[in-house]
Amino acid sequence: MDVTAGNQTTFEQLGLSAATLRQLKTIGYEHPSPIQTALIPLAVTGKDCIGQARTGTGKTAAFMLPCFEQVDTKLDSIQVLVLAPTRELSEQVYAESKKLAGNLKIRFALGVGGRPMGRQIDDLRNGAQIIIGTPGRIQDLMKRGYLKLDDLFIAVLDEADRMLDIGFRPDIERILKACPSDRQTLLLSATMPPDVMKLAQKYMIDPASVDLSEDRVVVDTIEQFYVTVDEDRKLPLLLRILAAEKPQQVIVFTRTKRGADKLYEKFSRRLKSERIACIHGDLPQRKRDRVIKDLRAGELRLLIATDVVGRGIDVSGISHIINFDIPESCDDYVHRVGRTGRLSSDQNGRAVTFVTLAQGGELTNIEKRINTVLPEYQVDGFEAFQKKERKTRNIRRFGVD
Repeated sequence: MDVTAGNQTTFEQLGLSAATLRQLKTIGYEHPSPIQTALIPLAVTGKDCIGQARTGTGKTAAFMLPCFEQVDTKLDSIQVLVLAPTRELSEQVYAESKKLAGNLKIRFALGVGGRPMGRQIDDLRNGAQIIIGTPGRIQDLMKRGYLKLDDLFIAVLDEADRMLDIGFRPDIERILKACPSDRQTLLLSATMPPDVMKLAQKYMIDPASVDLSEDRVVVDTIEQFYVTVDEDRKLPLLLRILAAEKPQQVIVFTRTKRGADKLYEKFSRRLKSERIACIHGDLPQRKRDRVIKDLRAGELRLLIATDVVGRGIDVSGISHIINFDIPESCDDYVHRVGRTGRLSSDQNGRAVTFVTLAQGGELTNIEKRINTVLPEYQVDGFEAFQKKERKTRNIRRFGVD
């Protein structure tokens, strides 16, 4: 089957049951996306699978529909476990899964921190068959004896690379070791760094692989630029770019929570707009929820974010990404830029990365990672760096002193 032609394939061709197909028709799912076309026929066989795809490409349905095929709705115990890196992503997967299940009589539980545990315990006691959550809360429910995995037969690791990035490897390993050894394991990841490969080799058996990685989507569907700028000229440059681009919605990424707060304060003083917000890991969960809700509703036009929460943002209206701080890793660049380019099939997103003169080598590493040389974004009449530094810009851009 040609996995690149997902829009020419029907769900009937993917090995799904009549009940699942009826539910998909009810909610208006007509054609599978490429990741669904590629992964579902493999996963429904019970085989371990690795799928590379970004958030927003339909991967929740790609791993969840095969799970539905195997759930015994007469058995009141957890049969499927889905681990995700953040509360926001877990809640997003939970909501999408319930929509996909519709009238299939499958019961779900959500296990995330920052939410009352009582409701989560009640869902488990009431016979939930699928639980979706973060490693920390899942472990907590297991330790308290409310979550038992004796009848589990599918474990899903969603956005495995990000879970490892933020230090969840020990938690993931403890959870997987508590699962039955004859389970099916599905691993979804936008990138496949060595740590993810090691995890797959240790806990998966001869997995089938599907590569629809974010790298190719970033290259093919997103216009990307860099601009050289002094550190203290970043804010005025950002204002100029926003005025020129007039984005529908834009996320501005910073490296640190402190940097996000400082930039938000400066923006708030200058623009005094209610359509600007900031989000990072130190914000209370209720405030983070409100920010994401406002962003999805189109009430926010500009969001300042750090990488930790940036991966949980899946909003179709984001037209632009600005890397106010160049990301610490090339994978983070791929993930950040992958937040855009989802408006429609014929409308590309745009991304601009700010680079200081000392960061030329980091830019080159990004270009190697995506196999593309980024063009320079031109801002007419704006002095982004001192004239004496202009002469060395091209040399330093490629990391040569």
